[in-house]
Amino acid sequence: MRLLSPKKQTLDAIDPETGVALLPVEPEDMWHANNLIAIEDIVKAHAVRRVVQETSTGSVSSERIHIDLFIKVTSTFFDPAASALHVSGRVCRENSFVSVGQYHTLDLELNRQFTIWKEHGWDSIALQTLSEAVTDDKPEALVAIVMQEGLANICLITDFQTLIKQRVESSIPKKRSSAKDTAGGMANFYEKTLSTMLRAVDFNNPRPLLLASPGFVAQDFRTYMQTEGAKRADKKLQRIARDAVVVHSSTGYVHSLNEILKSPEVQATMRDKRYTSETSLMDQFYERLRKDDGRAWYGVKPVEKAVAEGAVGRGGGVLLINNAFFRSLDIPTRKKFVALVDKVKEDGGEAKVLSSDHESGQRLDALGGIAAILTYPIFELDEDEEDDEDGGEEGRLGSEGETTVI
Repeated sequence: MRLLSPKKQTLDAIDPETGVALLPVEPEDMWHANNLIAIEDIVKAHAVRRVVQETSTGSVSSERIHIDLFIKVTSTFFDPAASALHVSGRVCRENSFVSVGQYHTLDLELNRQFTIWKEHGWDSIALQTLSEAVTDDKPEALVAIVMQEGLANICLITDFQTLIKQRVESSIPKKRSSAKDTAGGMANFYEKTLSTMLRAVDFNNPRPLLLASPGFVAQDFRTYMQTEGAKRADKKLQRIARDAVVVHSSTGYVHSLNEILKSPEVQATMRDKRYTSETSLMDQFYERLRKDDGRAWYGVKPVEKAVAEGAVGRGGGVLLINNAFFRSLDIPTRKKFVALVDKVKEDGGEAKVLSSDHESGQRLDALGGIAAILTYPIFELDEDEEDDEDGGEEGRLGSEGETTVI
């Protein structure tokens, strides 16, 4: 997804009057657009409208015209198989052919821009979704390093494109040079490749790393990473090296990716890579739920209490929440759950917004759409739910008269 808004407008400073202009360039972008567009947003996009006109003689003619329409969104429909997004709503800005209030469905298409205005502002969830949509380094992208002696191409691979992030070249002494010189040259090459990779790619969250080369270059680079990780006591680097997959390629050039991506090892690594971390977190949650150790809770009220007490914070706290909460028609409800996510992040915890289109989001939906892994055990968070229901009944009665305190 490309951001087409004026240069003065950045993700950190969005002008609510200008809106955010986006250009989807690959099928995956439609998935991001579906997550980004919410009910009551205003969307401007190209449309084809059939217009019927009556001539002075009484004859009727119709024609299809191309216009830009502004609609206030009432519903969206995303077809993942066709990567098609249909946005329906009422026309909110009149033009020569369509009057305000008429219904229209915009068919968002690849390589055709659209603009979004958030009537209630760009909250942290919307900004995070926008950032994920426009960045090249998407969390689900596979990192691949295709290398040979003195050459390394660092790439990001999504389901729809391959992006070369950096190219590393280093001079290696020829074979006739001493073994010490050759080993020193390869060590310098590995050091340069490692530093470039860590600078160019975000590994804060676990993601697949593929190393490919002719001979033993890729395997030796993986060994170098393991050694450096142990030397620096860097657990993240040790994890990257441990999880890396090494495969053979005919050359160290990018065109070798075609043969690499067909290998069984790579296909197994890439399968369902987008949701690997979400599925893992749901597995962790269910495991704790089975143990009944007081660190796994689900349902709105228990999770809200846990977050309010700071129990979903630094030290392993994770909030799992379905993206359906952020598409609610009720604005106060949306704001409440955005504030919940913000509170978890402020406390140093992790907040994961799961897609209801995927198995992990559907598993979460069966639990009420929200769950949390706590940093420390809390028992009986839901013990007063029945009391709350009774109290709610009394509160409704008391609103018409005096409140009775028992």
